Amino acid sequence: MTASTTLRDVIGLPQELPRLGESALIMIDFQNTYRTGVMALDGAERAVAAAARLLAAARAAGAPVVHVVNDGGEGTPYDIRAEIGAISDEVAPAEGEKVVVKQFPDAFHATDLQETLQGLGVSGDLVIAGFMTHMCVLFTAQGAFNRGYRPTVVAEATATRPLTAPDGTVLASDALQTAALTTVSDLFGTVARTVDEVAALTPAG
Repeated sequence: MTASTTLRDVIGLPQELPRLGESALIMIDFQNTYRTGVMALDGAERAVAAAARLLAAARAAGAPVVHVVNDGGEGTPYDIRAEIGAISDEVAPAEGEKVVVKQFPDAFHATDLQETLQGLGVSGDLVIAGFMTHMCVLFTAQGAFNRGYRPTVVAEATATRPLTAPDGTVLASDALQTAALTTVSDLFGTVARTVDEVAALTPAG
């Protein structure tokens, strides 16, 4: 099978990964929601560990960091007032880092994320990590693209879960993740497979 030409290539959009120190890092829904219970994701622990390394590299590079959380309301797995909906300790916001609360998959929709980025002087590259790959990560990348940003998703720092496909078969989480990341790379942005691929582009010191 031969792969089709991507829409990015057709349009002439760049394929190069951004420098972490010249980007803003968007950390999406790294909530305890996804580490236990009904919403537990395959590979969540590996993704959190990768995200912690990405977050440390971004801070060391002086990149602005914005955390996003989904608020589903009291009594839900997304209750940000409870431990289940809290941001995981390994990637908790540092003092001064903005937390944006959302209620839709696109973190730009009905939030102040764009205003926050403008306030930070960010108008170009966004590095995105988080949960779930096929949902809030994908649709935030699309939302960023639609608003003129250049998003890059770090695959290693995302995760999702198996779901029933329309034909009744179960789509494995790795297949769903690959499909979501392929959708991103077809048009909306670039995909870094690992944290190191992005962090290595930022010189130490």
